[in-house]
Amino acid sequence: MRKTSKEPVESSNELKEAIELLEKEKNISKDSLLEAIQNSLLSACKNNYGTSDNVEVYIDRDSCRYRVIQKKIVVEELPSKVRADEKPLYISLADAKMIDPHYEVDDVVPVEIKSREFGRIATGIAKNVILQKIREEERKVIYNDYFEKEHNLVTGIVQRLNVNGNGISISLGKCDTVLPESEQVKGEVFHPTDYIKLYVVEVKDTPKGPRIAVSRTHPDLVRCLFEQEVSEVKDGTVEIKAIAREAGSRTKMAVYSNDENVDPVGACVGVNYARVSAVVDELHGEKIDIIKWDNDPALLIENALSPAKVILVLADEEDKEAIVIVPDYQLSLAIGKEGQNVRLAAKLTGYKIDIKSETQAREEGLFEEYGIDYQAGDAGNSAEEQSGEEEA
Repeated sequence: MRKTSKEPVESSNELKEAIELLEKEKNISKDSLLEAIQNSLLSACKNNYGTSDNVEVYIDRDSCRYRVIQKKIVVEELPSKVRADEKPLYISLADAKMIDPHYEVDDVVPVEIKSREFGRIATGIAKNVILQKIREEERKVIYNDYFEKEHNLVTGIVQRLNVNGNGISISLGKCDTVLPESEQVKGEVFHPTDYIKLYVVEVKDTPKGPRIAVSRTHPDLVRCLFEQEVSEVKDGTVEIKAIAREAGSRTKMAVYSNDENVDPVGACVGVNYARVSAVVDELHGEKIDIIKWDNDPALLIENALSPAKVILVLADEEDKEAIVIVPDYQLSLAIGKEGQNVRLAAKLTGYKIDIKSETQAREEGLFEEYGIDYQAGDAGNSAEEQSGEEEA
């Protein structure tokens, strides 16, 4: 039996240039495009000849030269009755010898197919296969790009308002997304062409392309903004241990330094409040309390209730509950407006916090119960100083 050569013959400089252009502009791999061309040629053969079972496509990756070969089995004579999809599988001995007189029955004859021989329908099918593959690869590239940005910050441009209700349509460059009303900060106002920073909550691959879920209310939006502004956070010297946020109003953030020579709070605040001010500006005036993280729950809770002064923290690590005693004049500051300060402190620490004034604690006998000798005034600040703290 004779062996056949496999060298690609048919070439196209235009094809090579088109592939290189797609590879550069769409970031689609050359191998994926060549695979699409190979599949399109097989589809065209199947449509044109009824089968592609005996067809092989050879493509040179470097030159993009290709060759389509139909391998036919030599028979004495073609059967008078043969199915249309079987006819391309065979060649008569007489026809085979016209190609090469050395062929015998049962030999395999490689017959080259020129793509221009395909009919209009077959050519259309081949074109559609290539276009579909390009769309799939383009969608895959976009998905991979944004999947890498999941749980990170992206910047978009506002396109339209009131989409799907009160959603905001945003262009992210290669694709669009919608910021739903539930992920918008109450009071923030955007207009078409405004730049907007968003936290990528999730990226899903769908038949219509990647679906990117974004948010302006997520606590990790604050984390990402500090990573951008504070080099010590970005390089890991300072860790953001916990964030509690009521978007648009106030955020509490606990930070820890892996370098004893670096003050974590000072690093995040910056010289003349420059770093924290940049984050506050991006969040349109949202207040940010930065406190020092401590592995001791009592100290962490005390820090979390800042700016209020604390007399005593009684923390139950097993039940995650804490009683906090504060001077009478600090009670309203510790609780905060509409309970916000203690609510955020509870979220930040993971403890249920019950705040009591010094008077309440004495009435309930808490100092005696825990054997604490505390005299009024030990907390440090006077009632006169309280008004200044509340104004700050």
